[in-house]
Amino acid sequence: MKNFYLGLLLTVGSIATSSAQTNPEKPAEKSTELNEVTIVKTKKAIEQKADRTIFNFSDQPSLNTGSVLEGIKKLPGLIASDIAGMMYQGKQLDVFMDGRPLNISTTELNAFLEGMPANAIEKIEIITQPGAEFPATSGGAILNIITNKNAKIYLSATYTNSTSFTNYDSFRMRVNNSLLLSAKNKYFGWQLNVGQNYRESATWTSLDKQENGMNSLLSSTNTDRTGRNNFIKSALTFDIGKDRLLLNYDITQNNNNSTTLGTGPGFVNNDASTSVGLRQDAVVTYQKKFTNSAKKLEFKFNYNNNTNDFELSPVSNSTVTLANTSNQNFYNFKFDYSQPLKFSDEGKLSFGSLYEELLFEAASRGTVNLDYKRRTAASYVEVQTKFDKFNFILGGRAEDYNITGTTDVATLSPFKQFRFFPNASAQYNFSNSVNFNMNYNKKITLPSTSALNPNNTNYQNPNVDYSGNPNLQPTIFNNYEVKLSAFDYAFISYNISSAKNQVINRVSLDNNVVVNTNENIPAVKIHNFSAGMPIPYMLFTKGLEETLKMNVNPDTMNFLYVYGGYQYHQIPNVNTNGFWMINLMSQIVLPSKIKFVANYNYIFPKGNYFYFIATEPIRNSLDFTFSKKFLKDQLTLSIYADDVLNTNKNGFNSFGTPLLIASKQDTRKFGFSLNYKIPTKNKLAKENSNLLNNEKKEEGGLLNQ
Repeated sequence: MKNFYLGLLLTVGSIATSSAQTNPEKPAEKSTELNEVTIVKTKKAIEQKADRTIFNFSDQPSLNTGSVLEGIKKLPGLIASDIAGMMYQGKQLDVFMDGRPLNISTTELNAFLEGMPANAIEKIEIITQPGAEFPATSGGAILNIITNKNAKIYLSATYTNSTSFTNYDSFRMRVNNSLLLSAKNKYFGWQLNVGQNYRESATWTSLDKQENGMNSLLSSTNTDRTGRNNFIKSALTFDIGKDRLLLNYDITQNNNNSTTLGTGPGFVNNDASTSVGLRQDAVVTYQKKFTNSAKKLEFKFNYNNNTNDFELSPVSNSTVTLANTSNQNFYNFKFDYSQPLKFSDEGKLSFGSLYEELLFEAASRGTVNLDYKRRTAASYVEVQTKFDKFNFILGGRAEDYNITGTTDVATLSPFKQFRFFPNASAQYNFSNSVNFNMNYNKKITLPSTSALNPNNTNYQNPNVDYSGNPNLQPTIFNNYEVKLSAFDYAFISYNISSAKNQVINRVSLDNNVVVNTNENIPAVKIHNFSAGMPIPYMLFTKGLEETLKMNVNPDTMNFLYVYGGYQYHQIPNVNTNGFWMINLMSQIVLPSKIKFVANYNYIFPKGNYFYFIATEPIRNSLDFTFSKKFLKDQLTLSIYADDVLNTNKNGFNSFGTPLLIASKQDTRKFGFSLNYKIPTKNKLAKENSNLLNNEKKEEGGLLNQ
């Protein structure tokens, strides 16, 4: 039996090291010619690293045919729900884009991710062990959405389109388009990514009170939504001698409206809502270069503005029920420096500082009822060393907070503290492909402005009320993890996230009125066990001995990727149950080089997600994708069907209440996607140089430096 498992691991290793990935592109990602020798780095569908997991989106039609939010929900080990929030392997996620925090969460975050087409992004990395160089406010883990691609020494153009439809009570369309242009010359490089997203969707929700064997309806809603999203992402880079100047500017505009028919005891409402948002983000980066390429110095300034307007009113009535607005300004300046250590193999010393301010103002009918200011000053130092088969990381980050604010009736409890956040990591390398890693870090999460906002930016009726909580306190995390990884794909891990003052969504019942708000839990521990491994089908058809002899091309490889996890939320004085989750992703290459990918996600019910008990699987979806390349691989056509069994729905009991929350969205959809790399006759087209070679710890290219 031992020999069988050893052989299985060797099989996975031999395939992984030679070619094990689901990437439908040609495997060459970067080529550098050195005396007639070409060094090739291959893309991988899923890549396990010591501190992060990387998912390649750009080459996987099973992930990039819908919105970013739809693609994220398919990732193994990730939970994303409107009511339960976003978590990866038991850790709350702080969402970044191109290495910069979005500074939005909950409802605004879901709307933002739903409005961005997944085919506009390159990859997603989930940093499960953020070190001292990352803000301590990253909490448990970071989800970094990387939208950019490498630039080339000629004009490169790629057009993508995805069109799908649903047909429940009526026919609804979803269409997105994007165009990516990039080029460089001897003076500067540039990149422009423009796109739009139009989506029609529906949600059916019911709130029932189950008490003394009786079931009574409190609220039933039928919502039709139309979302419109437009974005522009631009970048310029200038070489100043050996140094480099980078300029980034992004703008995202959304205009969403919905009509909701709500019924309940004693009322029938037909309401219309409009939500308009504008997000602008500008970054200036200066990179100082040294003779020793391992020595780096970088200065970065970031300004971000985010405005939102929300109105709710009865259909065919000029009377406005809700009129809420918000305006957020964010300023950030930081520098980072690193240099190699002479006494250690591949060792380096890093340090840096940060200063930022966030100003948030919320108003209802023109009256300001929340004026919030947050100032953070931070410094960090981190040492990485390598001795023989051991790698060590030891760091610390000091952050000073000054959080103040007022509402229209009171002054917020100020949060003025200086805190130190240590992190440590040790890794033993059994070989170049197999390692065992242990991590610890202490982090903090500051309440998001959307959770603090006392104004409702959601639908409400006489039995449904939404409100923020301006008195939320920050959450302190202690995160522990052990992980065994093999060949970038196979892994097994266990982690504990221990939190004080965890911010959670809480739904309560007050005289038949369902109240949605946020509050702090004094203490919570989240235990998470997970494992993943690719299994080649040839292992069953050809046997272990023949499989080990094969040199497999990834474009012709048939395999099954299996992920399993168990999560348990331990809350004092609450009897909680854990829950299992599974993800199965199968790739089969059919005749005519048609690639078929089936993806199945299932999270078992009856478990506790903080104060919610799942009565239905949090996710239960079977998705199919067929893809094929044409025109010398310039054109990729994909046909897909999501939630083909129409089983994806949500159901939760709210702890301590007789409340049952049930919802269903029009998740079963069918569609097609096109990705066309516009050909060029430029003789340099075979070159695939990285215009702005990313030399920081974050993964990325032109827009993430």
